[in-house]
Amino acid sequence: MAQRVVLAYSGGLDTSAIVPWLREHYGATVVCVAVDVGQGAGELTGIEEKARRSGAEACVVEDVRDRFVREFIWPTLKAGAIYARTYLLGTSMARPLIAERQVAAARRLGGTALAHGCTGKGNDQVRFELTYAAFAPDLPVIAPWREWAFRGREDLLAYLKEKGIPTAASAEKPFSRDRNLWHISHEGGALEDPWVEPPADMYVLTRSPEDAPDIAAVVTVGFEAGEPVSLDGEPMAPVALLETLNALAAEHGVGRADVVEDRLVGMKSRGVYETPGGTVLFHAHRELEQLVLDRRSLALADDLGRRYADLVYDGRWWTPEREALDALVGSLQRYVTGSVRMKLYKGGLQVAGRSSPMSLYHEGLATFGADDVYRQSDAEGFIRLYGLAVRTAAERERRLGARHAEAAD
Repeated sequence: MAQRVVLAYSGGLDTSAIVPWLREHYGATVVCVAVDVGQGAGELTGIEEKARRSGAEACVVEDVRDRFVREFIWPTLKAGAIYARTYLLGTSMARPLIAERQVAAARRLGGTALAHGCTGKGNDQVRFELTYAAFAPDLPVIAPWREWAFRGREDLLAYLKEKGIPTAASAEKPFSRDRNLWHISHEGGALEDPWVEPPADMYVLTRSPEDAPDIAAVVTVGFEAGEPVSLDGEPMAPVALLETLNALAAEHGVGRADVVEDRLVGMKSRGVYETPGGTVLFHAHRELEQLVLDRRSLALADDLGRRYADLVYDGRWWTPEREALDALVGSLQRYVTGSVRMKLYKGGLQVAGRSSPMSLYHEGLATFGADDVYRQSDAEGFIRLYGLAVRTAAERERRLGARHAEAAD
């Protein structure tokens, strides 16, 4: 019985070659699944016809943009997750959702195997296959880049030409890119030398800070329980809010990150990320947390952010660990309600104000002026107790020093 392989399909060079390769090497019927996480019309327009021209029986296209923001981006934002100090996890968040929808399509359409176009060097193969393990441990996985003899773009282009399959790709394409509502990533080409500055014409979302407007933009982000809900006081649905903020921040050159990161498979790699709206939201969210959470809760939130980032980056989304972390994050985020005013100027970002009904900031306590709230004389007793261990240790050293002096005499 011939296999019915369900392929995670982007319409790019790799997956265009994978369709005929699966038919040729596995005798398979191929169904493509393209999941819309906000990569834009340029990638999705005509993708069904493109898949059929490659030899696919059909191509399923599913729009999951709203779910992507609500169930993947917002939880990761609330956790304060950031990897390698600067990467806001755009690709990492999307892969578990894409793979989960691929499995759902395979179940619905009678798929007997799953396939993806990830290379054997990258993180995405892990993210896809851990999702397959969670939802379809019974289905075999085909990863052509770990099997076929092709070594690079030139080989794939020659193969498609031999098969008479048209493609818009070329050998001169300098970068590998991944785009969704949260960001776009750039890898390969000149970026493989970490000493080389990213070419100015590489960027596709954000304006150069040098060319950004000379007048700063100010935007107020409203949050409820850690989730963005409004811009400048206007309530907005998640997708519309992110798209609006993306456009504003990109115009002002905000959100570029040049990152040397540690891949899960063990090597260091370099990527350049454009995350305009996400950068604004991440910093606004942190500022609001600073206003409403106490010192120990903030420290816990920071610890959770690092652990959550590792979980997302490593593809462990569909795990009890993530569910437990979400519960803990949710407990902290119930106080993260309020507004943060951010100023955007030539690639820079700074807080211009914050307000919350949950604020722990007490002007009467913090003021340098006269107040009737804080009794300054209480500080003497506090410092005496707080410094007790320091004084005790100092007394010990004094005694030891005296003994040593007596011994020397």
